[in-house]
Amino acid sequence: MKKDADSVKTFCGYIAIVGRPNVGKSTLLNHLLRQKISITSRKPQTTRHRILGITSENQYQCVFVDTPGLNTAQKKILNRIMNETVLNVVADVDVVVFVIETLKFNEGDLQVLALLERIDVPVILAINKIDLIKAKDSFLPHIDKLSKLFEFREVVPISAATGYNVEKIAELTKNLLPEGQFLFPRDQITNRSSRFLAAELIREKITRQLGEEVPYEATVEVENFVEDGKILKIDGLILVDKPGQKKIIIGKGGSRLKRIGSNAREDMEKTFEKKVMLNLWVKVKSGWADDQRALQSLGYFE
Repeated sequence: MKKDADSVKTFCGYIAIVGRPNVGKSTLLNHLLRQKISITSRKPQTTRHRILGITSENQYQCVFVDTPGLNTAQKKILNRIMNETVLNVVADVDVVVFVIETLKFNEGDLQVLALLERIDVPVILAINKIDLIKAKDSFLPHIDKLSKLFEFREVVPISAATGYNVEKIAELTKNLLPEGQFLFPRDQITNRSSRFLAAELIREKITRQLGEEVPYEATVEVENFVEDGKILKIDGLILVDKPGQKKIIIGKGGSRLKRIGSNAREDMEKTFEKKVMLNLWVKVKSGWADDQRALQSLGYFE
């Protein structure tokens, strides 16, 4: 007798990807999705928003939540919002993937671990960047030491950059999902709009090309996002905190701004599968990262 398709069990749930800044959470999410939706760089706190990445396969739907790195050192409103985002996400998920970096386990990791001790969901420890480990002899003792700190469901060495063992993370999380109906259409891969993704791609190029200070004082607002046949016309406004930062982003004769725009446009064309016409401007808005109204208008409370 043929089984009724409606009687097939489905499994769906939220999976938080957490960790201190710059351990590779966004890179892991992009590999799990096999598509780039979360921006990456080598600089800490590149991710500022809660971003959902959705995979739907057979009877399983995994809703991955990429979170900002937990950071208690910074006191600006922006940083407090980012930390609150992490706390809110972890309190309302079905599975947690805790990402750490190779042989490093510092105060920032302990702060994340203290947060996880307050919840009652399975936690998978993903030890990232193992492709960079040179002292292989110290790795097994390191895993043994970490296993005694917390009752992890699994401890998995991975390389988010190369994709090594990422499929194992996908399988483990899928098998921990609760039974339930899908929350999103099968073909949806994120909760964020194309306008948001365009702004994030511009910010990624700023973060990658500039030094330590400027990226943290810059944000991007897409003022226009218009589809004209096979062409996307996008106007992006880069906000910075100080006049000197504006000069740095523009560069000599506008050279750096042109390079930021060119690199962002290339990624946009891959993401949106359309020809993109991108125009960028830079504006000084002092104190934007510590201005609740400005942050709200920029979407930091979503």
